[in-house]
Amino acid sequence: MPKIQRSPEEIDAFREHIMAHALDLMVEEGYEGFSMRKLALRLHIAAKTIYNYFHSQDDLYLNLLIKGFDQLLTDFQAAVRPRKDPMAQLEALIRAYMDFGLTHANIYNLLFTWHVPKYKDYIGTPMEETAQKQLDSALKCPAFFMACLTACLSCEIKPPDDLIRLEMIRIWSQIHGYLAGINNTLLQYMHNDPVCLKEEILDRVITQAEKDLAALDARLKSLPPAPDNP
Repeated sequence: MPKIQRSPEEIDAFREHIMAHALDLMVEEGYEGFSMRKLALRLHIAAKTIYNYFHSQDDLYLNLLIKGFDQLLTDFQAAVRPRKDPMAQLEALIRAYMDFGLTHANIYNLLFTWHVPKYKDYIGTPMEETAQKQLDSALKCPAFFMACLTACLSCEIKPPDDLIRLEMIRIWSQIHGYLAGINNTLLQYMHNDPVCLKEEILDRVITQAEKDLAALDARLKSLPPAPDNP
Protein backbone atom coordinates (compact mmCIF):
# COMPACT_ATOMS: atom_id res chain seq x y z
CA MET A 1 0.00 0.00 0.00
CA PRO A 2 1.25 3.52 -0.75
CA LYS A 3 2.39 5.54 2.27
CA ILE A 4 -0.30 7.94 3.51
CA GLN A 5 0.88 11.53 3.22
CA ARG A 6 0.14 13.80 6.20
CA SER A 7 -1.27 17.27 5.59
CA PRO A 8 0.79 20.28 6.78
CA GLU A 9 -1.68 20.66 9.66
CA GLU A 10 -1.22 17.02 10.65
CA ILE A 11 2.56 17.38 10.48
CA ASP A 12 2.47 20.45 12.73
CA ALA A 13 0.13 18.70 15.15
CA PHE A 14 2.38 15.65 15.38
CA ARG A 15 5.46 17.83 15.90
CA GLU A 16 3.64 19.48 18.79
CA HIS A 17 2.72 16.03 20.12
CA ILE A 18 6.36 14.94 20.01
CA MET A 19 7.58 18.11 21.74
CA ALA A 20 4.99 17.84 24.50
CA HIS A 21 6.05 14.31 25.34
CA ALA A 22 9.73 15.23 25.00
CA LEU A 23 9.29 17.93 27.64
CA ASP A 24 7.49 15.54 29.98
CA LEU A 25 10.27 13.00 29.54
CA MET A 26 12.96 15.59 30.22
CA VAL A 27 11.18 16.49 33.45
CA GLU A 28 11.06 12.85 34.50
CA GLU A 29 14.53 11.79 33.37
CA GLY A 30 16.43 15.06 33.45
CA TYR A 31 18.04 16.55 30.35
CA GLU A 32 21.00 14.19 30.56
CA GLY A 33 18.71 11.17 30.90
CA PHE A 34 16.61 12.06 27.87
CA SER A 35 17.06 10.15 24.60
CA MET A 36 15.20 9.74 21.34
CA ARG A 37 14.97 6.01 22.03
CA LYS A 38 13.17 6.62 25.33
CA LEU A 39 10.92 9.15 23.63
CA ALA A 40 10.03 6.68 20.89
CA LEU A 41 9.11 4.05 23.50
CA ARG A 42 6.92 6.59 25.26
CA LEU A 43 5.16 7.48 22.00
CA HIS A 44 4.90 3.81 20.91
CA ILE A 45 6.57 4.57 17.60
CA ALA A 46 9.88 3.74 15.96
CA ALA A 47 12.72 6.14 16.76
CA LYS A 48 13.26 6.73 13.03
CA THR A 49 9.74 8.19 12.86
CA ILE A 50 10.79 11.03 15.16
CA TYR A 51 13.69 11.79 12.82
CA ASN A 52 11.14 12.46 10.07
CA TYR A 53 10.11 15.51 12.10
CA PHE A 54 13.36 16.52 13.83
CA HIS A 55 16.82 16.00 12.37
CA SER A 56 18.42 15.16 15.69
CA GLN A 57 17.94 15.24 19.45
CA ASP A 58 19.50 18.71 19.54
CA ASP A 59 17.11 19.86 16.81
CA LEU A 60 14.16 18.69 18.91
CA TYR A 61 15.55 20.33 22.05
CA LEU A 62 16.23 23.68 20.36
CA ASN A 63 12.79 23.75 18.77
CA LEU A 64 11.30 23.07 22.16
CA LEU A 65 13.11 26.15 23.48
CA ILE A 66 11.94 28.23 20.51
CA LYS A 67 8.36 27.16 21.18
CA GLY A 68 8.68 28.11 24.85
CA PHE A 69 10.13 31.58 24.25
CA ASP A 70 7.60 32.26 21.47
CA GLN A 71 4.79 31.39 23.88
CA LEU A 72 6.22 33.67 26.57
CA LEU A 73 6.44 36.57 24.10
CA THR A 74 2.87 35.88 22.95
CA ASP A 75 1.73 36.01 26.58
CA PHE A 76 3.56 39.32 27.05
CA GLN A 77 1.93 40.83 23.98
CA ALA A 78 -1.54 39.60 24.92
CA ALA A 79 -1.21 41.02 28.43
CA VAL A 80 -0.03 44.44 27.27
CA ARG A 81 -2.27 44.90 24.22
CA PRO A 82 -5.59 45.89 25.93
CA ARG A 83 -3.91 48.56 28.09
CA LYS A 84 -2.93 52.07 27.05
CA ASP A 85 -1.18 53.42 30.16
CA PRO A 86 2.53 52.42 30.12
CA MET A 87 2.66 51.58 33.84
CA ALA A 88 -0.47 49.44 33.48
CA GLN A 89 1.24 47.68 30.58
CA LEU A 90 4.36 47.05 32.66
CA GLU A 91 2.31 45.67 35.54
CA ALA A 92 0.44 43.38 33.14
CA LEU A 93 3.73 42.19 31.65
CA ILE A 94 5.21 41.41 35.08
CA ARG A 95 2.07 39.50 36.03
CA ALA A 96 2.14 37.59 32.74
CA TYR A 97 5.70 36.51 33.45
CA MET A 98 4.74 35.31 36.93
CA ASP A 99 1.72 33.43 35.58
CA PHE A 100 3.81 31.78 32.86
CA GLY A 101 6.29 30.48 35.41
CA LEU A 102 3.57 29.08 37.67
CA THR A 103 1.26 27.71 34.98
CA HIS A 104 3.96 26.27 32.69
CA ALA A 105 6.51 25.23 35.29
CA ASN A 106 8.10 22.50 33.16
CA ILE A 107 8.92 24.64 30.14
CA TYR A 108 9.83 27.56 32.43
CA ASN A 109 12.41 25.42 34.21
CA LEU A 110 13.86 24.29 30.88
CA LEU A 111 14.09 27.89 29.64
CA PHE A 112 15.43 29.55 32.77
CA THR A 113 16.40 27.16 35.56
CA TRP A 114 18.04 23.92 34.43
CA HIS A 115 21.68 23.70 33.43
CA VAL A 116 21.16 22.82 29.78
CA PRO A 117 23.00 23.66 26.51
CA LYS A 118 22.84 27.27 25.34
CA TYR A 119 23.67 29.02 22.08
CA LYS A 120 27.43 29.18 22.69
CA ASP A 121 27.53 25.40 23.13
CA TYR A 122 26.50 25.02 19.48
CA ILE A 123 28.91 27.47 17.87
CA GLY A 124 30.92 25.65 15.22
CA THR A 125 28.53 22.69 15.12
CA PRO A 126 25.93 21.71 12.49
CA MET A 127 23.25 23.05 14.88
CA GLU A 128 24.64 26.58 15.08
CA GLU A 129 22.03 28.01 12.67
CA THR A 130 19.13 26.50 14.62
CA ALA A 131 20.73 27.63 17.89
CA GLN A 132 20.92 31.17 16.46
CA LYS A 133 17.19 31.04 15.71
CA GLN A 134 16.61 29.91 19.27
CA LEU A 135 18.73 32.76 20.65
CA ASP A 136 16.92 35.29 18.47
CA SER A 137 13.59 33.97 19.76
CA ALA A 138 14.77 34.19 23.36
CA LEU A 139 16.12 37.75 23.09
CA LYS A 140 12.78 39.08 21.85
CA CYS A 141 11.41 38.65 25.38
CA PRO A 142 13.88 40.95 27.20
CA ALA A 143 13.72 43.40 24.28
CA PHE A 144 9.95 43.62 24.70
CA PHE A 145 10.40 44.00 28.47
CA MET A 146 12.91 46.84 28.02
CA ALA A 147 10.61 48.63 25.57
CA CYS A 148 7.80 48.54 28.14
CA LEU A 149 10.12 49.93 30.82
CA THR A 150 11.31 52.73 28.53
CA ALA A 151 7.71 53.66 27.68
CA CYS A 152 7.05 54.35 31.37
CA LEU A 153 9.49 57.28 31.34
CA SER A 154 8.07 60.72 30.59
CA CYS A 155 11.42 62.40 29.98
CA GLU A 156 12.17 63.08 26.34
CA ILE A 157 15.83 62.12 26.81
CA LYS A 158 16.39 58.53 25.74
CA PRO A 159 17.72 56.57 28.74
CA PRO A 160 20.92 54.54 28.34
CA ASP A 161 20.14 50.94 27.48
CA ASP A 162 22.36 49.77 30.34
CA LEU A 163 20.13 51.44 32.92
CA ILE A 164 16.96 49.98 31.46
CA ARG A 165 18.60 46.57 31.14
CA LEU A 166 19.67 46.73 34.79
CA GLU A 167 16.10 47.46 35.89
CA MET A 168 14.79 44.60 33.77
CA ILE A 169 17.34 42.21 35.28
CA ARG A 170 16.44 43.34 38.81
CA ILE A 171 12.73 42.71 38.20
CA TRP A 172 13.37 39.39 36.45
CA SER A 173 15.73 38.23 39.21
CA GLN A 174 13.17 38.88 41.93
CA ILE A 175 10.38 37.03 40.19
CA HIS A 176 12.65 34.24 38.98
CA GLY A 177 13.93 33.62 42.50
CA TYR A 178 10.37 33.22 43.73
CA LEU A 179 9.34 30.98 40.83
CA ALA A 180 12.43 28.80 41.11
CA GLY A 181 11.83 28.40 44.84
CA ILE A 182 8.29 27.21 44.20
CA ASN A 183 9.10 24.98 41.24
CA ASN A 184 11.97 23.21 43.02
CA THR A 185 9.90 23.00 46.28
CA LEU A 186 12.55 24.85 48.30
CA LEU A 187 10.09 27.50 49.48
CA GLN A 188 7.83 24.81 50.87
CA TYR A 189 10.41 24.38 53.64
CA MET A 190 10.14 28.09 54.47
CA HIS A 191 6.39 28.62 54.11
CA ASN A 192 3.36 26.32 54.32
CA ASP A 193 1.82 27.78 51.16
CA PRO A 194 4.33 29.87 49.18
CA VAL A 195 1.95 30.25 46.22
CA CYS A 196 -0.33 32.38 48.41
CA LEU A 197 2.47 34.96 48.55
CA LYS A 198 2.14 35.63 44.83
CA GLU A 199 0.14 38.87 45.07
CA GLU A 200 2.28 40.32 47.83
CA ILE A 201 5.45 39.50 45.88
CA LEU A 202 3.99 41.08 42.75
CA ASP A 203 2.88 44.20 44.62
CA ARG A 204 6.36 44.69 46.04
CA VAL A 205 8.07 44.13 42.69
CA ILE A 206 5.72 46.50 40.87
CA THR A 207 5.92 49.18 43.58
CA GLN A 208 9.71 49.08 43.53
CA ALA A 209 9.71 49.27 39.72
CA GLU A 210 7.54 52.39 39.87
CA LYS A 211 9.93 54.01 42.37
CA ASP A 212 13.00 53.11 40.33
CA LEU A 213 11.49 54.42 37.10
CA ALA A 214 10.37 57.66 38.79
CA ALA A 215 13.90 58.17 40.12
CA LEU A 216 15.39 57.50 36.69
CA ASP A 217 12.90 59.91 35.12
CA ALA A 218 13.91 62.64 37.57
CA ARG A 219 17.59 61.94 36.97
CA LEU A 220 17.20 62.23 33.20
CA LYS A 221 15.19 65.46 33.50
CA SER A 222 17.93 67.03 35.62
CA LEU A 223 20.54 66.53 32.92
CA PRO A 224 21.51 69.65 30.93
CA PRO A 225 20.10 69.74 27.42
CA ALA A 226 22.32 68.42 24.67
CA PRO A 227 24.07 71.22 22.71
CA ASP A 228 22.59 72.09 19.35
CA ASN A 229 24.48 70.82 16.34
CA PRO A 230 26.30 73.66 14.51
